[in-house]
Amino acid sequence: MITIRDVARQAGVSVATVSRVLNNSALVSPDTRDAVMQAVTLLGYRPNANAQALATQVSDTIGVVVMDVSDAFFGALVKAVDLVAQQHQKYVLIGNSYHEAEKERHAIEVLIRQRCNALIVHSKALTDRELSDFMDQIPGMVLINRIVPGYAHRCVCLDNVSGARMATRMLLNNGHQRIGYLASSHRIEDDAMRREGWLHALQEQGVAASESWIGTGTPDMQGGESAMVELLGRNLQLTAVFAYNDNMAAGALTALKDNGIAIPLHLSVIGFDDIPIARYTDPQLTTVRYPIASMAKIATELALQGPQARWISRRRTASCRRWYGAIRWRGDRMRY
Repeated sequence: MITIRDVARQAGVSVATVSRVLNNSALVSPDTRDAVMQAVTLLGYRPNANAQALATQVSDTIGVVVMDVSDAFFGALVKAVDLVAQQHQKYVLIGNSYHEAEKERHAIEVLIRQRCNALIVHSKALTDRELSDFMDQIPGMVLINRIVPGYAHRCVCLDNVSGARMATRMLLNNGHQRIGYLASSHRIEDDAMRREGWLHALQEQGVAASESWIGTGTPDMQGGESAMVELLGRNLQLTAVFAYNDNMAAGALTALKDNGIAIPLHLSVIGFDDIPIARYTDPQLTTVRYPIASMAKIATELALQGPQARWISRRRTASCRRWYGAIRWRGDRMRY
C-alpha cells in the first residue's frame, strides 16, 4: 500500500508538506506543489479523503478503538476517555477490532469519517507502517500500550515485562519453583512481553522453565480454563501459575476446582490487569494492577492537543509515557 510517506520520499519533501499540498494550503510554493503532485501521480497514491476532511473541520467527538468494549478492561479504558471527553464538552464514538487487522483498520477509518480528529487507539493487529501513516495524517491520534518507532511521543504504554517479572518473583519469594504460564493464543506483543518477564524471573533464580510449562488459550475465562486443563493433563507437578490476564486466571480457578485442587494450598494463581472480577473470584485473585484508567486519561488529553501534540510532546520527550504495574495482594499472603 502506497502511503503519504512514500510520496514525501519520492518528492523529496516532508510528510507535513505533502499534507499541506493535498489539503490545498496556500503555504506551499508552486514548484513544491508540482513535485508533490507528480509523485502522487507516479506512485498512484490515493489521498485519504477522510483525513483531508478533518484538516478543515473541528469535531466534538473523540474516537476510541479497542479490542472488545464488552471486556471489563476495555470498558474501564472507554469510561476514562469519556470522563475526559465530558470535561471538554465532547462525545465518544467506539470501534471494536476483535484482534483482526481488517476490523481494526475499518474501525479507524469509520471514526475518521465521523470527523473524530482525536483518536485513542489500542492497536494490536495493524502494522507499524499502517499506524504511522494514520498518525501522519491525524495529529490527534494516540496509541495505548503500543509503541511505533518514530511516534513514541504519542504513545502511552505499560512495562509488561517488569509487571510479569514482579508477579513471578512474588511467587518465587513464596517458595514456588515450578511456575507455569497461561499464555494468550492471540499473537500480540503484550503476551510476548509478559512471557518474557515470567521467563526472566525464573532464570534469575536458576529455574530452567520448559515449554511444557506454558498452556495456551484465548485471553478470556474459557481460554484460561482450557489452558489450565492442558497443563493439568501433562502432570507437571506445578505449584503455581501466572496468567496472561485476570480473565484467564479466573478460568484457571474453575478448572482447578473442577479437578479438586485446593487454591492456594496446592496450587497458587496470579493474574494481570486487576479488573473487577479479580475481587469476586473464590478465592480472590492476587494480580498485577494495570493502571489503564490513568493511562487512558493521559492519552485522551494528549489526543485533544491535536496538531500541537506533534511538536509539544516531541520537545518534552522522545520516548513513550511509560507506566508500571504493581502487585495487588488479595487473600492470605502466607499461603501464596
